[in-house]
Amino acid sequence: MPMSGPRYNEFIQSPRVRVIDENGENLGVMYTRQAMEQAQEVGLDLVEVSPNADPPVAKFLDVGKYKYEAQKKANLARKTQKTQEIKEIKLRPNIDQHDYDTKMKKIVQFLEDGDKVKVTLRFRGREMAHGQLGMQVMQRVQADTQEIAKVEQHPRMEGRQMLMVVAPK
Repeated sequence: MPMSGPRYNEFIQSPRVRVIDENGENLGVMYTRQAMEQAQEVGLDLVEVSPNADPPVAKFLDVGKYKYEAQKKANLARKTQKTQEIKEIKLRPNIDQHDYDTKMKKIVQFLEDGDKVKVTLRFRGREMAHGQLGMQVMQRVQADTQEIAKVEQHPRMEGRQMLMVVAPK
């Protein structure tokens, strides 16, 4: 079973380590065995904090407390992370001005929240014959969001729908 977290005490593999005591003072390079004995005298563990250095850096710490702090830090980082979602707004080619304004308000709100917006324009029945109307609506959306967003996917037809993706700048 692989060990999680940093190596400590007898798990440290290198013969020599650069030692830092519990007060943060550099004690220099010494043999791992000798450093471990010194750590146990103070009632702490020898924890490898920088394994890739040459020689590796080890510190006098309480290994349980060290792991707990690292876990807390990782959880906090995960909690503050913002995931970008794709929100979808559906339009029609002959959309009324007021309805268009309402949809635009929502698009702007999504973009300001840092989400991408997929604009879907649905054609029904004979509207398919007037693809240019749909393209005009899409270009209007593009022009209205130009200040706060960039077009990530230009309008394209997919069956009876025209799709476009805009992302926050």
